[in-house]
Amino acid sequence: MATAQHTALDLEKIPSAKGLRIAVVVSGWNSTITDNLYQGALKVLEAKGCVDIIHIPVPGSFELIYGCKRAIHAGVDAVIAIGSVIRGETAHFDYVCQAVSSGIKELNILGISPVIFGVLTDDTMEQAKSRSGGALGNKGAEAAAAAIEMANFPI
Repeated sequence: MATAQHTALDLEKIPSAKGLRIAVVVSGWNSTITDNLYQGALKVLEAKGCVDIIHIPVPGSFELIYGCKRAIHAGVDAVIAIGSVIRGETAHFDYVCQAVSSGIKELNILGISPVIFGVLTDDTMEQAKSRSGGALGNKGAEAAAAAIEMANFPI
């Protein structure tokens, strides 16, 4: 289980995003959470000088895979997948989380553009709120930092 500690992002340690073209694929499911994650990502991208940001809305987290695949084939430098899956009373949570993580892994294996996993997989809405701008920071901002770093990958 992850610890409940949070370290704020140090923007000085994140490389420049000037000249980068970054797609942000955002699930509409649990939109109060995904909107906050998207805003956190935008804040970091813009602070690091990225002006070519493509917003791609998709209905749910399962559809993130298709949206990300389309984005990488459009010639972006990096893709950020933003979603929120909250455990319910059925196994649906497990199937969606497994499919999304596996799908994003497969897109990364293609080696075209890095795809960052900015999908919250929480047990409760309270946990999701805490990770989308609450006490534990904004995982969308962290995903943007990872996207910039990977887009600047040296090899």
